[in-house]
Amino acid sequence: MNAVLDMRPSPAHAEELDAYAVSAEFYDVLQADSDAARVRRWYGAAVRRARLGVLDVGAGTGRVTLMSLVESRVPVHAVEPSRAMRSPLMTRLAALPAGLRARVTVHPHRLDEAGPHGAGLGGVADVAVCHNTVACLHPESRRALWPAVAGALVPGGVLLVQLPPARLPYRETTHDLPAQWIGRHEYGGRVVASADGDRIRTRFDYWVRGEGGVLREHHETFWMWPAARGRVIGELASAGFAPLPGRTDPAVLAVRLVRG
Repeated sequence: MNAVLDMRPSPAHAEELDAYAVSAEFYDVLQADSDAARVRRWYGAAVRRARLGVLDVGAGTGRVTLMSLVESRVPVHAVEPSRAMRSPLMTRLAALPAGLRARVTVHPHRLDEAGPHGAGLGGVADVAVCHNTVACLHPESRRALWPAVAGALVPGGVLLVQLPPARLPYRETTHDLPAQWIGRHEYGGRVVASADGDRIRTRFDYWVRGEGGVLREHHETFWMWPAARGRVIGELASAGFAPLPGRTDPAVLAVRLVRG
């Protein structure tokens, strides 16, 4: 699937910490099943190899966090600054057995702000995942993220990053999200992406239909910044990371922390 249409709004975007109130209601309903499958396929093997801890950067409603709790036996750190996205995450965690809840800590601020707030995220993990996040970071914020991740990992730790779109779209594209029924109401949506200067404008249109027609409509717009794989590798190299050999998935970049 086109990565532009695959992205949820990034919870790590500092300027829009609570700009997800609309999408938070619809995200799990319309995208959670397909997203959960990607999460297992892209990150499951690395998470199973974790021996110290797993760091979920931009946890959203918790797909990577929950997978990490199930697939590993180590502490999990979920970094999620958006209150709107963090609310369903906390509700989901509250429903877990006490043994699983004891292994997860939710950090309600950006990773590069966690230290000054006393979150104690220095060297807490040997595996980090950055899923559905990087594309929505301004390039300056994206570059600032990598040293923060390096600080949270131990030497030799692995970082898996879902890559942003490599380039701007040539034309406006529309992607319909599969409709879902909850009781008597049908939930649906679409994503419309287009180039706007050096950014990608991504509009999410949501609706709820009943027997009499449309009951509600909502819209939310987010911005994404494209970056080619080579550019991201270069940024990560400046923070001490090197690509892992043999990893050729075009959607995910795997790197290892080789220097502190």
